[in-house]
Amino acid sequence: MIRVQTEDFDLGAEIARMTDGKTSIGGICSFSGLVRDIVGEAGDTGVAAMTLEHYPGMTEKALQEIEAEARDRWPLDDVLIVHRYGRLEPGDNIVLVIAASAHRDAAFDACRFLIDWLKTKAPFWKLEETTDGTNWVEAKESDDTAADRWNKD
Repeated sequence: MIRVQTEDFDLGAEIARMTDGKTSIGGICSFSGLVRDIVGEAGDTGVAAMTLEHYPGMTEKALQEIEAEARDRWPLDDVLIVHRYGRLEPGDNIVLVIAASAHRDAAFDACRFLIDWLKTKAPFWKLEETTDGTNWVEAKESDDTAADRWNKD
């Protein structure tokens, strides 16, 4: 399931909905991303807020393709991707990925895959408001490297 929304989410409530009545699920792995109050590796610039933008329709299609790829690679009982957009402040939730499977290895691998590909393939743009002004967040080589591990040869 894919949701792109401005509203916050509750990790516990999302897991409860996912598992309600599903006794075949043996493992759940989740990742929740938050807005940090610092920029960069050195952490020397403060972040007051981050505004996330996306193209409706295009974004959901990209997320559905990422979900479908995970379902093709692993035996998953369920998948949830929630990504927020709009103006968010430090400590706010940005993204939630949950993978559920009969076995923990599939849940762990799928969750890692989903967030790695989400970071590099989903069409979101982030504008940070910092103590030094505003700037668009650039793609990181480390994110590309993480996503590359999942490329099929």
